[in-house]
Amino acid sequence: MTTNTQQTELLAILESLIDENSGQPYGSVWQMTGDESRLHISLNLGYPAEMEQASLEARIKTALDDSREITLDIAHEVKSQPTQGNITGLKGVKNIIAVASGKGGVGKSTTTVNLALAMAKEGARVGILDADIYGPSQGMMMGFADGTRPEVREDKFFIPPTAYGVQVMSMAFLTTKDTPVAWRGPMVTGALMQILTQTDWNDLDYLFIDMPPGTGDIQLTLAQKVPVAGSVIVTTPQDIALLDARRGIEMFNKVKIPVLGVVENMSTHICSNCGHHEAIFGDEGGASLAKEYSVNVLGKLPLSLAIREQSDAGKPIVIDAPESDATGIYQSIARKLGATLAGNQDSSDNKQFVMPTIGMSDD
Repeated sequence: MTTNTQQTELLAILESLIDENSGQPYGSVWQMTGDESRLHISLNLGYPAEMEQASLEARIKTALDDSREITLDIAHEVKSQPTQGNITGLKGVKNIIAVASGKGGVGKSTTTVNLALAMAKEGARVGILDADIYGPSQGMMMGFADGTRPEVREDKFFIPPTAYGVQVMSMAFLTTKDTPVAWRGPMVTGALMQILTQTDWNDLDYLFIDMPPGTGDIQLTLAQKVPVAGSVIVTTPQDIALLDARRGIEMFNKVKIPVLGVVENMSTHICSNCGHHEAIFGDEGGASLAKEYSVNVLGKLPLSLAIREQSDAGKPIVIDAPESDATGIYQSIARKLGATLAGNQDSSDNKQFVMPTIGMSDD
C-alpha cells in the first residue's frame, strides 16, 4: 500500500509538473490510488487532451521515478468562458472561437478544419461555421458531396451535416457551387446571423468560426452580436501577411475579444526530394508578432503539398495521415488552444463593444 506520506509526496511532484499546453504547473488536478505493485493516477483538466496520453504517462514515470506500474486516466470538463459584453450565449454551444487572418491566402480555412478535427480527436464535441459567405470552402474540405443540404426541423432550424464527427454549417450547403453570392454587406451579415442562430448545434464544447479575410462587416457583426470566447490569428512569416495580421489583432483588441494565440502557417518549405528546410516567406515572423502583442505562438506549420492536397480532396491531413508530423503539430495547437482558453478567466476587461464614431471639424 502507498502510505499517506508517500502519496502526498508523489502528488506534490505531479502538482509541480509543468503542463506543456499552458506553460504553467498543473496544480491540484490530480488524484492517486495505489498498492505495492501499481499506481493509478487520474488527471482532471479544463480542456481535452486525450492524444497526450502516451507522452504524459512517460513524463509522469520519469518525474515520479517509481518502479511500480503506472496507469493514467485523463478526464476533462470544458466550461463556458467569458465573452465580450453582455451578449446572450448561443444555444448548444459552450465556446465560440473565431479563426481569422488579416488577408487571404495564408491557409486560414485549412488551419480551421484541421484544428477543429484535432480538437475532436482530443475528445471534444466540435462544430465549424463557415462564415465566408462569398467563398465558402469548408464543405469541400470536409468531404461533403456536391448538393449536400442540411435537414430542417420545425421549418426553422438547420440540422448541421456531420463529417468525421464534426458538425458543419456553411453557405455552400444552401447554394450551388456555380452560384455567385452577389450580395451587399447587410444581406451578407444577415445571412451569417441566420445561419449561426438557426442552426441546431448539438452540445458543442467548441464552435470554430472560419472567418473571411479582412476587418469588415462580418467581423464587426461578430463583435456586436455573437458571444465569442476568443480568437486565433493565422498568418505566414511574410511581412505583408504580418502587417495585415496586426490589423486583425488590433481589431479583436478593440472589440474586447481575447486573442488566444497565433498560428504561423507556411513557416518553412520542406523539399520533397532532399528534405532541405527553407524559410522562403521569412523567419520567425509569427514569433515576433506574438511577442509584440503578448500572445502565444500556438504552433508553426510547414508549407506542405500534402496538407493542401488532402484538404482539397476532402480528407484533411489530421484524418488522412494521423501519424504525420503535421498532424502532431495540429494536435499540439488544439491542446494549447484549449488550455489557453480554459485559463482565460479574467473578465475584468469584459466590456461592451461600442461602434466607433466619425467626427468632422474645420480644424
